[in-house]
Amino acid sequence: MTIRKHFLLGMISLLALMFASPSLAASTPPKLVLQITVDALRGDLPDRYYDRLGENGFRYLWEKGTVYTDAHHAHANTETIVGHVTLATGAQPAVHGMIGNVWFDRTENRTMYNIEDDRYRLLTAGAGVDKNAEIDSTQKAAKSDGRSPSSIMVTTTGDELAINTAGRAKVFAVSVKDRGAVSMAGHAGKAFWFSKASGEFVTSNYYYDAYPEWVNEWNAQKPAAAYSGKSWELLRDQGSYLFGDADDKAWETDLAGFGRTFPHPYGEAGGKYYTTLLTLSPAGDELTLAFAKELIRQEQLGQDDVPDFLGVSFSSTDYVGHIFGPSSLETEDNLLRLDRSLADLLAFVDQQVGLQNTLIVLSADHGAPEVPGYLNEFGISAGYADPQSWDKQPAFAALKKKFGIDKELISGYNHPYVYLNHEVISQHKLGPRQVEQAVAEELLKFAGVAQAIGSSALREGNLPDTPLNQAILNNFNPNRSGDIYVVFEPHWFINDFDGLTVAATHGSPWKYDTYVPIVFAGAGIPAQHIQRRVLTVDVAPTLTALLGIKPPSGSAGVPLVEVFGQQGD
Repeated sequence: MTIRKHFLLGMISLLALMFASPSLAASTPPKLVLQITVDALRGDLPDRYYDRLGENGFRYLWEKGTVYTDAHHAHANTETIVGHVTLATGAQPAVHGMIGNVWFDRTENRTMYNIEDDRYRLLTAGAGVDKNAEIDSTQKAAKSDGRSPSSIMVTTTGDELAINTAGRAKVFAVSVKDRGAVSMAGHAGKAFWFSKASGEFVTSNYYYDAYPEWVNEWNAQKPAAAYSGKSWELLRDQGSYLFGDADDKAWETDLAGFGRTFPHPYGEAGGKYYTTLLTLSPAGDELTLAFAKELIRQEQLGQDDVPDFLGVSFSSTDYVGHIFGPSSLETEDNLLRLDRSLADLLAFVDQQVGLQNTLIVLSADHGAPEVPGYLNEFGISAGYADPQSWDKQPAFAALKKKFGIDKELISGYNHPYVYLNHEVISQHKLGPRQVEQAVAEELLKFAGVAQAIGSSALREGNLPDTPLNQAILNNFNPNRSGDIYVVFEPHWFINDFDGLTVAATHGSPWKYDTYVPIVFAGAGIPAQHIQRRVLTVDVAPTLTALLGIKPPSGSAGVPLVEVFGQQGD
């Protein structure tokens, strides 16, 4: 379904709902909006292990809420910041501006990390990027540890709630990842994230001049140190797991002695990779949960008649998937433990606020690809691409000769964009569109490349109206996107993170990366499973409609009518 058709069908359903009811807002406004984002939770993963889930985590949401079983992101670059901001704003990346975890800023002539902002330092000195954290190497592009939401070009659900209530609504977000927290807190809220450098939850002076005292007290207890000398062990008997006999696969990554088999040792607190290893396991989600519960208690969320907002982004599923793959014993055990964490969070919210007073939505910033080695076992072609080698290929040598160029034609690759050497192109008085097209044609000849489109062609907008081209256009912002958008073939991707070889990397427009759950629950939401195609841009306008406030400024989605007890298309 194209975006245009999705929008028209959604508007028809919305108009029908408006005629049936003069107000879309819930009859009793919720006291708390709880937006849960599970990083890399592909849409099928909860169902895969459903028979072993507890009663009060995923099962509560799946059995008591409105579950959309065919939900997808509609943008092509399915990376963390892109999906988080899409869920928060209801806008496509072309509009909200977060087109990738990093992009090349030609005005500053350097690669930018998505939420870096040197105007706003971290409140904890020395708590910036952990230079040993190879698994999150995208942060290394940042020239400072300053962080803010300033690069997000539109409003979020939390922003709109704050605007509507004259700032009385409390808006917070928590995650292991800085970009997971900052994106959900929006411009008007406050964000906290886990610092691998300090082992604490931190924030920047965009949000506070000094930490609230309860944060200082929580960090002083050094909760991360509680895992010192311990290991990630299996929750159940190994024989009960679907992947119980697959605990040691050649494609899995052994980072800093964490190992490829259970138990996975964290080492001693203070060790070079100690805090990084915590994030590669359920410990990362457990720390996020503990901080979120303390925030709810100390900030008294949901305790008055003004709705508050809390975004909680659980990151461990993503990190575990990168290192071990989604079809691994580690991912399976991590999801069973995440289920317990969700149950703990929901029980705490029920105690503090009441689930009947809480509007819950759960989704994911992106899905997850299978490891090529795993797919190869089933006879499915899959592999790894190496963009760093492209400019060195004979085809490019011939192309440079044709243009009379003796220097590198490609200046760099920041997924998913190729950046051309504009200085060389200008010196030789070549037309940018001509070079883009020629380079794109050569890229299409390389193994693993499915599509390559120049930015000039995207600006002109004369491309065939295909789902793939539409997804690329949804991701295209002329001020931030690179010169050529590259799409790898299904099951092909880059597996090198600054020298660290990982098992799997998301970031494609293929269904395994776009497929996510969307579940609304609590606050009188009906229990039902809906099997029609919906998009993640629909989440934010559904939340704002339930709250009776205007949608975020760049919202492209429509309210999901079934959440209001009406029938969809």
